[in-house]
Parts: sequence; C-alpha cells; structure tokens
Amino acid sequence: MASIAVVIPCYNEAEAIASVVASFKDALPDAMIYVYDNASTDETAAIAKKAGAIVRSEPHRGKGNAVRRAFADVDADIYVMADGDGTYDAAAAPRMIDLLKSGPLDLVVGVRAHRDHTAYRPGHVIGNKAFSFLFRWLFTSDFSDILSGYRVMSRRFVKSFPLGASGFEIELEMSAHAALLRLPTAEVETKYAARGDGSESKLRTYSDGARILRRMFRFLVLHRPGLVYGAFAASSVFAGVVLAVPVVIEYLNTGLVPRFPTLIVATTLLVCALILFFVGAILDSQAQYFAETKRLSYLRVAPPSNKKTS
Repeated sequence: MASIAVVIPCYNEAEAIASVVASFKDALPDAMIYVYDNASTDETAAIAKKAGAIVRSEPHRGKGNAVRRAFADVDADIYVMADGDGTYDAAAAPRMIDLLKSGPLDLVVGVRAHRDHTAYRPGHVIGNKAFSFLFRWLFTSDFSDILSGYRVMSRRFVKSFPLGASGFEIELEMSAHAALLRLPTAEVETKYAARGDGSESKLRTYSDGARILRRMFRFLVLHRPGLVYGAFAASSVFAGVVLAVPVVIEYLNTGLVPRFPTLIVATTLLVCALILFFVGAILDSQAQYFAETKRLSYLRVAPPSNKKTS
C-alpha cells in the first residue's frame, strides 16, 4: 500500500489548524499529517501537535522555505500539500489521490471553486486568471489555476523538484516544473471556503504578484532562453531597420549620409541582434541539457502504484 504524507505549511493559523488536521485525518486515516510551522508567533505549533499532527519547525519565513524543508525531510510515495487556513476541502483528497495513482500521474491540482465571494477576493481572482493565462501562453501548458495551494504529487515529482522559491511563488515553480518536463498532470475542481474568524490571508496582492511575475520571467530566461533572447534580437532588428532604412534611401538618392550618428546606432542595434541570437542559441542548448538531466533524475523514481486508496 502506498504511503501518504499530508504536508501543511502554515504561519499563525492557531484558529484553524486543529480543524484542518482533523479533517485530513478523517479523509485520509492512514496518512501521516505533517504541520510545518513557519516561525509562527501564536500557538499554531502546540495546537497542531495536540490535534495529532507531526509538527516540525522552519524558522526562515516564507511558504517556499517551509515546503522546501518538508520535501527534503518527509519520505512518502504520495504527497498531499494544503494550506493550514481551512480553505481547502480535505474530503477531495482521496479522489485526487486515486486519480494520481490510476493515471499514473505526477501532479493533480485542486482548482479552486468558490461560492462565497469572501473566500476569494476579486483582485486575487483576476490576478490568478491573468497569471494562469500568461503561463499557458508562455509554457504551452493546460493549467487553469497555477497558484492553487492544494496539490497531490508523486514521490518522483517531489524528489526531482529543484525548489528555489522562498514565498508564494512555490506553486508557480511546481507548475513550471511539470510543464517544462511535460509530466502527466490533471486538475480537479475542489471547494474553496472562506477563512474562519481570526484568520487573515498572508498573500500581499501587489508585492507577491510582482514576485510571481519576476519568477515567471526568470523561468523563461533559464528554461526557454531561445524565446527570450530571440524576442530581444527581433526587437533590435526591427529598431535597427526602422532607423537604417531612411538613411539608406537618402544615400541612394543623394550619395550622402548626413545622419551618420543614426547609421551608427542602427548598425549597433543590428550587431546586438546578431549577438543576442547566438547567445540565445547557446543558452538554449545548455537549457536542453539541464532539462534532460532533470528528466533523468525524475525517471529514477518509480511511478505511484495504481491501487485504490481506502
């Protein structure tokens, strides 16, 4: 029987953590429940321990740091990740796990479906849709909710995942890892509830949104440099041609080059475009090598068993 670990990264969730632990114990009675307390200043750790969870501490603030520690420490065949604020539906976990095993898949994402407008702020809904659309376009992926914190993952996904984010960009990294390696994934619609009284969202709309956007661009530079440098090269060619054409036409008509500085700038832009093209080609070859290395690391781990979860 496949071993299951529920990983709950949390910070200052004393009001909700006991019910979250209890709900996952009811949904997955054979699973080990791990709460990674991310330097909370309230009684989160003590309450989680009393509720029956295995509590471990990550002193460096940031959800990504807590998840990194959990993925390094916890050994299981299947991992369930959910926030400790009580917004995710634990009852959906067995269905997500069975889907993972029957695939077999490496990642099942719980797509958030909310009925209460207080559960999911309009700004966050719009931001998530925009980021998901941009992600699908840039990474040729099918994910509709790349920032969902409710995920079921195989061991080979977790142990081959080169986590680098320290904050809420962690979900973006997971989606990118799956998209770049073309891993088998699926999405399941799950209920998304409002936070309980006394619980506040740790997501900062603008600053965390900017960090997510920067992280997405960094992924493009690291993993699809040909696209990024090719776009810059094409822009340089366009600008260089726009500047050079009038100068060349004037030279052909008069035999003079009165705007010599413009010609120098146009030539510089065209040379830069050539350099950017070759840099992109070289880095793209290197990115392909690293992608193949990651793929080999992933393939070293066996896929999940397809036995049903009780």
